[in-house]
Amino acid sequence: MPVAPKKLRKQYVNQNYPNVVLKFEDGHEIVLKRGVGKAFDCYAGETIKILAVVDPDSESRDLLEARKSDLFDDA
Repeated sequence: MPVAPKKLRKQYVNQNYPNVVLKFEDGHEIVLKRGVGKAFDCYAGETIKILAVVDPDSESRDLLEARKSDLFDDA
Protein backbone atom coordinates (compact mmCIF):
# COMPACT_ATOMS: atom_id res chain seq x y z
CA MET A 1 0.00 0.00 0.00
CA PRO A 2 1.51 3.37 -0.98
CA VAL A 3 2.37 5.88 1.70
CA ALA A 4 0.85 9.37 1.41
CA PRO A 5 3.47 12.07 0.79
CA LYS A 6 4.40 14.36 3.66
CA LYS A 7 2.60 17.71 3.77
CA LEU A 8 4.87 20.78 3.86
CA ARG A 9 4.37 24.46 4.70
CA LYS A 10 6.44 26.62 2.32
CA GLN A 11 6.57 30.24 1.20
CA TYR A 12 7.42 32.32 -1.87
CA VAL A 13 7.99 36.08 -2.35
CA ASN A 14 7.54 37.78 -5.73
CA GLN A 15 10.26 40.42 -6.01
CA ASN A 16 10.78 40.82 -9.76
CA TYR A 17 7.56 40.64 -11.79
CA PRO A 18 4.27 42.60 -11.79
CA ASN A 19 2.39 39.33 -11.16
CA VAL A 20 3.53 35.76 -10.55
CA VAL A 21 1.33 32.66 -10.54
CA LEU A 22 2.26 29.54 -8.59
CA LYS A 23 0.60 26.62 -10.36
CA PHE A 24 0.34 23.33 -8.45
CA GLU A 25 0.07 19.78 -9.79
CA ASP A 26 -3.56 19.50 -8.67
CA GLY A 27 -4.43 22.56 -10.80
CA HIS A 28 -4.94 25.26 -8.18
CA GLU A 29 -3.11 28.55 -8.51
CA ILE A 30 -1.89 31.33 -6.23
CA VAL A 31 -1.41 34.83 -7.71
CA LEU A 32 1.19 37.11 -6.13
CA LYS A 33 1.74 40.80 -6.94
CA ARG A 34 5.23 42.31 -6.85
CA GLY A 35 6.55 42.69 -3.30
CA VAL A 36 4.05 40.22 -1.83
CA GLY A 37 4.87 36.90 -0.21
CA LYS A 38 2.59 33.99 0.57
CA ALA A 39 2.82 30.82 2.65
CA PHE A 40 1.16 27.72 1.22
CA ASP A 41 0.73 24.00 1.83
CA CYS A 42 2.13 21.47 -0.61
CA TYR A 43 3.35 17.88 -0.68
CA ALA A 44 6.95 16.67 -0.57
CA GLY A 45 8.21 16.05 -4.09
CA GLU A 46 5.44 18.06 -5.76
CA THR A 47 6.49 20.18 -8.76
CA ILE A 48 5.24 23.77 -8.67
CA LYS A 49 5.42 25.94 -11.77
CA ILE A 50 6.32 29.59 -11.32
CA LEU A 51 4.73 31.64 -14.11
CA ALA A 52 5.24 35.36 -14.82
CA VAL A 53 2.29 37.46 -15.95
CA VAL A 54 3.82 40.55 -17.56
CA ASP A 55 0.55 41.97 -18.92
CA PRO A 56 -2.44 41.36 -16.58
CA ASP A 57 -4.89 42.10 -19.44
CA SER A 58 -3.40 39.27 -21.50
CA GLU A 59 -3.80 35.59 -20.72
CA SER A 60 -0.22 34.79 -21.74
CA ARG A 61 2.13 33.51 -19.07
CA ASP A 62 5.87 32.89 -19.22
CA LEU A 63 7.30 29.87 -17.42
CA LEU A 64 10.07 31.09 -15.13
CA GLU A 65 10.82 27.84 -13.37
CA ALA A 66 9.41 24.44 -12.44
CA ARG A 67 10.62 23.90 -8.87
CA LYS A 68 10.22 20.97 -6.49
CA SER A 69 8.39 21.87 -3.29
CA ASP A 70 11.41 20.89 -1.17
CA LEU A 71 13.40 23.80 -2.69
CA PHE A 72 11.04 26.54 -1.49
CA ASP A 73 11.78 28.35 1.77
CA ASP A 74 10.09 26.98 4.90
CA ALA A 75 7.25 29.08 6.27
